[in-house]
Amino acid sequence: MTKDEIAAKLADEVSKRFDLPKTKINADLDFTKDVDADSIDFVELVMELEDEYDIEIPDEDAAKMITFQSTVDYLYAHTGDRVK
Repeated sequence: MTKDEIAAKLADEVSKRFDLPKTKINADLDFTKDVDADSIDFVELVMELEDEYDIEIPDEDAAKMITFQSTVDYLYAHTGDRVK
C-alpha cells in the first residue's frame, strides 16, 4: 500500500469517525486540536488502525500520532507494501 493509499483510507476513517468533512482533512490536521475528539475516541481510532493494518501500536507510539501526516507516516513505516 502506498502512502497515498494509506492517506486516502485514513481520511475516510477520520471523516466517518469524527464526522469531519474530507475537505477539512489535510496533512497538518491535529487530532488533539482540530478534531472534537477525546482520549477515548483516539484510543478507538488506534484500535481500529491496529485491526485494519494488522499491527500493534504501542502507547508511546500512539502518543506521537497527533497529526494526520504523522499517522500516515507511522502506518506506512510499519506496514509498507505488506498491506494490500
